[in-house]
Amino acid sequence: MDILEKIFGSVAKVKIIKLFLFNPNSAFDTTQTAERAKVSRPVARREIVNLEKAGFIKPRSYTKEVRKQKNRTIKVFHKRVNGWVLDPKFPYIEAIKSFLGSVNPFKHKDITSRISRAGKVNLLIISGIFIKDADSRVDLLVVGDGLKQGKLDNIIKTIESEIGREIRYAVFETSEFNYRYSIFDKFLRDILEYPHEKIINKLNL
Repeated sequence: MDILEKIFGSVAKVKIIKLFLFNPNSAFDTTQTAERAKVSRPVARREIVNLEKAGFIKPRSYTKEVRKQKNRTIKVFHKRVNGWVLDPKFPYIEAIKSFLGSVNPFKHKDITSRISRAGKVNLLIISGIFIKDADSRVDLLVVGDGLKQGKLDNIIKTIESEIGREIRYAVFETSEFNYRYSIFDKFLRDILEYPHEKIINKLNL
């Protein structure tokens, strides 16, 4: 991310550019932008203003799902909010997309280090967006023992904020994975028989 930060001015700006660039049909308000990019709301607001002035994004109102919890009950309702969306008329969209898409912010050891914080990982497979294969079933497969799902979810969200896209991932305890592997589970077969990279492989697959 260091090179991109130097070119674009800040890590926050890079994250927000990626968010709109790689989700061209989705609108985001300030709160959603801050949450998805993992930056503060004031920073998100500042960068949104700058990107709108540059013509990169444009205002759009949309319906947003809102969840509120009261007395252990979660109520879901929809409301109309003002947000922003990528402006398809911006002349340098493809050039920026090509450039950002060619710069991989993650090395294998970086992904390994982050995911391993969630517990004992015996198998870690990257595919999909990490190897530029749009047809993959998942982007990340994690197999291990004692994995902390909440911590893993937060790690994934942090990675998502840096690449600007949602990550499709699957998590299995080692025993469940071994069983499904032994019966030639179709989901696992679709992952293992198509392009992927094993960056942790203690199962010797």
